[in-house]
Amino acid sequence: MTDRTPQALPRVARLPLAVAVVVLTAAYAATASQYDYHRDELYFRMLDPAWGYVDQPPLTPLLAHASIAVFGDTLWALRIPAMLCMVGILWLAVLITREFGGGRRAQAVCAGGLAFAGVLLFAGHVLATVSVDVLVWTAVLLFVVRALHRGEPRWWLAAGAVTGVGLYNKHLVVLLLISLAVAILAVGPRSVLRSGWLWAGVGLALVIGSPNLIYQALNDWPQLEMASAIAETEASAKVEVLLFQPLLLTLMTPIWIAGIVALLRRPQWRAARALAVAYPVLLVIVLVAGGQMYYPMGLVVALFAIGCVPTAEWMRRARWRNWTVIAAVAVNSAVSAVIALPLLPVGELGETPLPDINSSLPDQIGWQTYVEQIGEVYRSLPEAEAASAVVLTSNYGEAGAVDRYGDEWGLPEVYSGQNHLRHYGPPEESATVVITVGIPLQRIEGLFESCEAAATLDNGVGVDNEEQGRTVGVCRGPLESWNDLWPHFLHYD
Repeated sequence: MTDRTPQALPRVARLPLAVAVVVLTAAYAATASQYDYHRDELYFRMLDPAWGYVDQPPLTPLLAHASIAVFGDTLWALRIPAMLCMVGILWLAVLITREFGGGRRAQAVCAGGLAFAGVLLFAGHVLATVSVDVLVWTAVLLFVVRALHRGEPRWWLAAGAVTGVGLYNKHLVVLLLISLAVAILAVGPRSVLRSGWLWAGVGLALVIGSPNLIYQALNDWPQLEMASAIAETEASAKVEVLLFQPLLLTLMTPIWIAGIVALLRRPQWRAARALAVAYPVLLVIVLVAGGQMYYPMGLVVALFAIGCVPTAEWMRRARWRNWTVIAAVAVNSAVSAVIALPLLPVGELGETPLPDINSSLPDQIGWQTYVEQIGEVYRSLPEAEAASAVVLTSNYGEAGAVDRYGDEWGLPEVYSGQNHLRHYGPPEESATVVITVGIPLQRIEGLFESCEAAATLDNGVGVDNEEQGRTVGVCRGPLESWNDLWPHFLHYD
């Protein structure tokens, strides 16, 4: 319990926040169509609306379809939800800074430092599940701070409501709650675990999120199988989780570490110090589960927002300290923008180390060129074969690209066995000719009377991505029914 009331809190620094939002939005608008869709965006666009999918809950694909319905089937339209999520994250983070007494200077550091900060900048450029997830985590943590730091338990209801919504995007928010629970047990205040408000919030989360949970239960929890498959194929992920933590917000790392230190050291913040302990707990859970390095990002954002308060206090003591933080924010913004946004001309990207640093950049290159090359193979088929042909891709990015751009080339129905797209197959039994994309022919040649290579995918700009150099093949005469063949093409990753 603290004596800080909402009336005693500083005013929201609207001008610095508005400036950060305007500059960030302008950067996103200017770069939204610089390259092409990210492979995940092509996947979301291709998925039919549903209560859930084998690899994820439904919220992000639904946002993609809603934005397309309102603004049209364009790249920039699909990315509007991601941009709005990032704007929301900035607002929520500033409110967290304010909860700990951060005034205009602290809030300005928060808004300016987060607007162009490492992995977070990417989350507002490309529509991905992380875009929504960080927004959900930041909102949950704001309400947790109000429940713990203010000593107002009614905010557990708000945290539960947002958690319930978050379950429609990813179930990772559960990891956050587990980490917080362990931290509260370790350092207190343990009395909140007996609060009826907290358990009412838990119940509210379950009620709101129950349709998606019911979908998972009725379908034998496919996301658990998906998570297991990812953990097995991502052996290097555990090393990356540790190595990349300091790079999540790049040069802003000292500020979020300052947030952890202040939470542990300041007696007046004692009620909220569980947030600091929750970070190492969450890191251990992510390591054990084989998660991705960016999973703790939502908690890091909250710790950064808290760290802006001691940072602002440090800045007040000398003019050079102000300029040091301002310079760090400026350099961090420039470095993050170059790494996360498509600023370089596409023809120059392959000559830089950026594709190795940020794999999302090459994942936005070459889709229309690849579909053109697939289309040329299709048009080379005799008319009778073309009439009975389908396209079968190795992954959802290729399938989504054919679904988006294939009409120009008159391409037939496209199928893929990756993740949820498995449920959109198998092809009809009338499909006797298959144009394969990215599937090693030696792996499937025993399934058809003949298979031959017809083309090699080349984006023409020297950018190495998952599709570059892969084979486009033509297989004829399936040796079994498609119901029997289809399991050979199914995979989770």
